[in-house]
Amino acid sequence: MSTHVPISKASPALLLEGVSKSFGSVIALKSGSLRMEPNSIHALIGENGAGKSTLVKIIAGVHQRDGGRLELAGEPVDFSNTAQSKDAGIAVIYQEPTLFPDLSVTENIFMGRQPTRGFRGIDRRAMRAQVKELFSQLGVNIDPDRPTRGLSIADQQIIEIAKAISLDARVLIMDEPTAALSGVEVERLFKVARGLRDEGRAVLFISHRFDEVFDLCDTVTIMRDGEYVATTAIEDTTVDELVRQMVGRDVSTLFPKEPADIGEEVLVVDGLNTRGLFHDVSFSVRAGEIVALAGLVGAGRSEIARAIFGVDNYDSGRVTVEGKSLRKHDPAAAMRAGIALVPEDRRNQGVILESSVARNSTLAIRRTLTRWGLLWPQAENTAAAHWAARLEVKTSALDAQAGTLSGGNQQKVVLAKWLATGPKVLIVDEPTRGIDIGTKSEVHRDLSTLAGQGLAIIMISSELPEVLGMADRVLVVHEGRITAEIDRADATPEAVMFAATHNKEAAA
Repeated sequence: MSTHVPISKASPALLLEGVSKSFGSVIALKSGSLRMEPNSIHALIGENGAGKSTLVKIIAGVHQRDGGRLELAGEPVDFSNTAQSKDAGIAVIYQEPTLFPDLSVTENIFMGRQPTRGFRGIDRRAMRAQVKELFSQLGVNIDPDRPTRGLSIADQQIIEIAKAISLDARVLIMDEPTAALSGVEVERLFKVARGLRDEGRAVLFISHRFDEVFDLCDTVTIMRDGEYVATTAIEDTTVDELVRQMVGRDVSTLFPKEPADIGEEVLVVDGLNTRGLFHDVSFSVRAGEIVALAGLVGAGRSEIARAIFGVDNYDSGRVTVEGKSLRKHDPAAAMRAGIALVPEDRRNQGVILESSVARNSTLAIRRTLTRWGLLWPQAENTAAAHWAARLEVKTSALDAQAGTLSGGNQQKVVLAKWLATGPKVLIVDEPTRGIDIGTKSEVHRDLSTLAGQGLAIIMISSELPEVLGMADRVLVVHEGRITAEIDRADATPEAVMFAATHNKEAAA
């Protein structure tokens, strides 16, 4: 039977001091410290690779610490597995959803702890009623009986949040929970988080979005290079100060967009339609140009990108590259024509976590690295080393598993894989989702450099500052239609948001 450790007002809800963790010769955490109080929302920030995820996994029982101290409500604890952490009243919402795709929403939320009706088995009616109540609390409308396969990342994240709340945890850890949520969904989540805080729970909020940290949190702890840096009250600090503490240097500009010579049309999309997803989508992208597809989550931006690349079919319309029509629903034809797609869900669609950095970086060009039909390891390593150096991928070795890299470095590996093909058109879907501010600046610099070299880039982003900072033109998508085309000089937050929330007639 699950029991919660009672939280004493005299003791912190959770305390870590000098916690360390190594994986072989790799030191993931040198000295991690964190003090969470009841009735408080505490931010944990730092660059990718700072040790945040390792610290959270120690709290969750995924990893066991090598040294240091861990206390829950003033009592020393040691978690050998995740079940012990959950039983102690700790719930973790990880950055990437971890759902069973062929089970229903309800079954995912109650996995391993289904209510029963004695000898008559699982009480599915009770489960479903509780799920409906949870979704009502969150203000969302998701069918409790549908399989989770095919749900958007936003909906999957909502399910993870509902699962954590259903555990009635006294310590709730949210690891980048808003990365794939729209503004309305974020505000719903914040309302829930504040309610949990007001009930006496301790909430840890991990985010790279400073506006969210300052809007939601009471206290912030900064980590850098696996070590504790500082803890301060939100009201006593600034964004500039936090950035300096996080990266150990000043980030001169988050959006290093350099002017580029705009050339001829490379990609033309003409009248693309898919029933129920998007309608009459027409636009072009020129060499050296960054065109942003902006809009709310669920507006149809990713679906448009997948159709252009050939992952998904479309009902009518045409895609041409340098004047040549592209056969639809054929990713191989898109690649031969010079199109590359960096997907939104990098962990499931971008990298093979169990494969090496070198293997992931060269997946799209393997045929060029073979001799007599066999993959030549030296050629693979040479190609991978070139792109790892160019994109500054932080890894212990090229033969290290991609799953051991931070989220930002995984994203760089995905970029490396596609840039190795020498594309003419690069489609990047949420290029900096879940990436720290230092790495964001590096990815933005890479995109600007690539545009300067003549690459035509389509950038899909839910972050308005990123759209305004990087795009030469902004195409706003609302309910599957392009409702506005805005030049860089005229792009304002108000203009983009108006077009993103209104139909074509209203925006005209």
